[in-house]
Amino acid sequence: MNILIHICCGNCALFPLERLRAENHRVQGYFFNHNIHPYQEYCRRREAVEQFAAAAALPLTWRDDYALEEFLAQVAAAPDRRCDYCYRSRLEKSARVAAEGGFDAFTTSLLYSRYQQHERIRELGETLAERYGIAFHYEDYRRGWQQGIAASKALGLYRQQYCGCIYSEKERYQPRRKS
Repeated sequence: MNILIHICCGNCALFPLERLRAENHRVQGYFFNHNIHPYQEYCRRREAVEQFAAAAALPLTWRDDYALEEFLAQVAAAPDRRCDYCYRSRLEKSARVAAEGGFDAFTTSLLYSRYQQHERIRELGETLAERYGIAFHYEDYRRGWQQGIAASKALGLYRQQYCGCIYSEKERYQPRRKS
């Protein structure tokens, strides 16, 4: 199959790309991550994806507009539900790009992370696949967690310390309250 993979960051794309290629799929990367804050972090992650794509000989397309205002407008009223919007918006853009580009399927490197809401990502991917008339390629890439970490370190990729949005950055630094 010809698959478009939404890439959230270079680190999370290593193992999924390896698996997809091992299954003889043709793969193209797609970077759209309007949730990342601050702008310098967005640039670091974008550069890491470029570095990864060059090292992996992965064709890559972008939606390279830093749409922080759009993201915040959608999540500010209910930050506890931000992940749902974040997943849906990025997967929807990916499904649309894949359908318009003649791909057979789309997937996302979000399925690699242990820290993401895996079943929600799968559910949204399948719903959007139906809406756009394209397959959602599901695979649980979390089993390659350690392998991906080792590979990203070997490549010297930038390794972020939080999911990406301003709220996850806050959670990284703010001590959790004890109940």
